[in-house]
Amino acid sequence: MSIRRIDVGPRMSQAVVHGNTVYLAGQVGTPNQSVAVQTRSILAAIDGLLAKAGTDKTKILQAIIWLDDMANFAEMNKEWDAWVPQGHTPARATGEAKLAGPEYNVEIIVTAAI
Repeated sequence: MSIRRIDVGPRMSQAVVHGNTVYLAGQVGTPNQSVAVQTRSILAAIDGLLAKAGTDKTKILQAIIWLDDMANFAEMNKEWDAWVPQGHTPARATGEAKLAGPEYNVEIIVTAAI
């Protein structure tokens, strides 16, 4: 089965397609912005990467969301709920983690079908 890499960098690819599945790298938002702005920019990046892979958010199988502070859960969820198509909600987990730097509050990783 072939492997196709999208937006390949020296350390990682932003997406990898294997068979009928696409795996996205963790996406972070615009640094030093609110949780809402960061979440919206992440979701837009996910839309773009899924389109490059030949799929869309209705085919997301799983989402893993990392927050720098669970106190930001409601603010992130407000953006997520406005974006995710009802009836196509994926399996999802959300946790608190130290992210790449203090300028980031949210990181989202998704796996989707093609």
